[in-house]
Amino acid sequence: MTIVLRDPVFRDFRDFIYEKCGIFIPDTKKYLLENRLVKRIEDKCLSGFEDYLKYLRYSTNGDELSRLYDAITTNETYFFREPQQLDVFIDQIAPKVLSQKKAKDIRIWSAACSTGEEAYTLIMMLAEKIAGVRTEILGSDISDEVLASARRGVYNSYSIRNVPEPYMKKYFRDNGQMNFELDAAVKRPVTFSNINLIDEKKIRTIGSFDVIFCRNVLIYFDDKAKQKVVSFLYNSLKPGGYLFVGSSESLHSVTRAFRPVIINKVVVYQRG
Repeated sequence: MTIVLRDPVFRDFRDFIYEKCGIFIPDTKKYLLENRLVKRIEDKCLSGFEDYLKYLRYSTNGDELSRLYDAITTNETYFFREPQQLDVFIDQIAPKVLSQKKAKDIRIWSAACSTGEEAYTLIMMLAEKIAGVRTEILGSDISDEVLASARRGVYNSYSIRNVPEPYMKKYFRDNGQMNFELDAAVKRPVTFSNINLIDEKKIRTIGSFDVIFCRNVLIYFDDKAKQKVVSFLYNSLKPGGYLFVGSSESLHSVTRAFRPVIINKVVVYQRG
């Protein structure tokens, strides 16, 4: 039996997803939603998309919502992604934050962290480049599946392809199954939590940060949801704190609350 996603049901599904997590699915991505959700419908022995939407709406089991998020998000990430930004962070931003605080501790939020590569990259770089810094990183995502993977800290050759050789030797162990396990000392300062970026109540509970990385995430939101997410990120930064978005992203049409700072052709956004 072929399960077809009819246009009116697609629109209902799109509205439901938008309401729950702020991710907007345009008409051009209908096929993607259809392809990715068919397996869930078959696994749950449901008759079609209408039944699955009903199940999501009335189920008290939050696991299925998490499965939906897994299906609609692209968890594309790897270690040392967008290295120009990382260099600016480690050479300019981190020393500036530490000097302003007159303390050797830094608190960072890796928002929409997927399987944790970004958070762990930051831990390794800080350990290598800034002696004696106490680092606390929160990694967050809406997918329980990717967060479980992040906590395990075991990665394939695709994820580690950009890791410099000295880091590989020092922080990774080949587990003999074509995978590489991260050293426990790198995992220790990172905690992972399921956080929906449009859930203001939850975001208020996590405290404030010196630096937030929210890279290649805003592309999933429409303008209204972008403004909401960015305002929550702004409120989660300490005064003078810094926000990194993806190198192809900009806050230009989203908000004027941040001050853009250009360092070595990299734009970083600073809270006033």
